[in-house]
Amino acid sequence: MAQMTSRTHYTEERAGEITNARPLGLIALAFTTALIGCSFAHFLLPGPGKGTGLVTAAALIFGGIVQFIAGLLEFRRGSSITGTVFAAYGGFLATFGVFFLPSTALLNYFGVDLLALNHALGLLFLCWTICLGVLLVGSLKTNNMMLMAVLALLGLAYLLLTIGQFANANTPLLMIGGWIAIVCALVAWYAALAGMLAPAESAFKAPMEYMAEG
Repeated sequence: MAQMTSRTHYTEERAGEITNARPLGLIALAFTTALIGCSFAHFLLPGPGKGTGLVTAAALIFGGIVQFIAGLLEFRRGSSITGTVFAAYGGFLATFGVFFLPSTALLNYFGVDLLALNHALGLLFLCWTICLGVLLVGSLKTNNMMLMAVLALLGLAYLLLTIGQFANANTPLLMIGGWIAIVCALVAWYAALAGMLAPAESAFKAPMEYMAEG
């Protein structure tokens, strides 16, 4: 019994030594989701077919690698929910980025068959939407209302992107999904700010800061 108690204390001490990577993961999530949303919403970017260079780079580096590392750090802290969210989304964004990376020439397989390309993207978005549903249900065990809101908005955005792609790149659906992704990014940025301010002894506190805890 004494040995088990000492192990528990050691695990808690080790978890306390590891820096909270949740704000980093949320910032990476928000940054990439905002760019993807702007691309599909045709807001400040020319659209998915023309503005993929910036989105691809962000998806691979910031959204993929940085967010995946944040997920691994969250696993080390013992936070399986946020660790799974960040690592899974990082893997999805890396896949999304590689798909559009010119050096992979994956788009050449579709040639001029835009219907096949739209359905391929729709299938990719559909699988990720299902993953988001699983992650949202899993996040219900936490008290982090901000994380739940981010996952709910992200799931709704990708659901509309999925339907839009299967509907042969239906522009209104894709634009609505893009705008919801932008809103999701704003919420994620705020959640990151609230998460950074929560443990700090500062006179400045973010409104609804308690919703980012747990």
